[in-house]
Amino acid sequence: MKLQHYLGGLENLGPVSLETKVFVAEWEKRIFGIHTVMMAASPHLDKALPKYPMDKVPTTFKEKWTWAHLRTGAEGMQPFEYFKYRYYEKWLMGISQMFIDRGYIAAGELAQLTNHYRAQPDAPLPVQENPALKEQVVRYLNRGDSGLRALSAARRFKAGDTVLVGDPEAAEHSRLPGFLRNKRGTVTEVYAGAFEYFVSTGPDGLEGPQHVYCVAFDAADIWGAAKSEPNTVIYADLFDTYLKTSH
Repeated sequence: MKLQHYLGGLENLGPVSLETKVFVAEWEKRIFGIHTVMMAASPHLDKALPKYPMDKVPTTFKEKWTWAHLRTGAEGMQPFEYFKYRYYEKWLMGISQMFIDRGYIAAGELAQLTNHYRAQPDAPLPVQENPALKEQVVRYLNRGDSGLRALSAARRFKAGDTVLVGDPEAAEHSRLPGFLRNKRGTVTEVYAGAFEYFVSTGPDGLEGPQHVYCVAFDAADIWGAAKSEPNTVIYADLFDTYLKTSH
């Protein structure tokens, strides 16, 4: 997770929003729905756990799309742009750019439609019935897309081991919180099985199935005693590639 996407421990960033509603505005529900349909229609699901009969789902959408792809788009935003927009506005920007980049819609066409609905907010939206796709979306919501995989390699660490978090080369997208880089922690749990992340992160090291560990850190070791409450422990689930043996 890059700086603007995970701000743990940073000070003087202004007031924290205490909003408890999942959806603040009605249009946010539609953005969430679009993202959900894209995940449910992703062709990679025919090889996922559980397997889905994607060849029987009538859709022209042919892109692999997961939570990881959505996060990659958000983390790739210019930091000042990221802070300027609300949560689902970031989703909308990432999804829209993907559709433009893949040729599903032209930038000019999208701008024209945006202006149309901005001038006529009550204009009817296009409707296209697709019962089979709807069934797939419901099936996906009930069964999900598991990253659990088989892995014959032995686990490198066990509960109680002291480990050092690495400092891998920056990648477009990462599952390593920046404030844990080069920090020492203690493995508290080794999860059964192995897990494969939905996208390869290149130099970051997430490639193929890996074991995952729950690692505990003393908050004072991360942010300093003066900025941490006493006896506070931070827990993080970390992929094997992010951990080293501590000497």
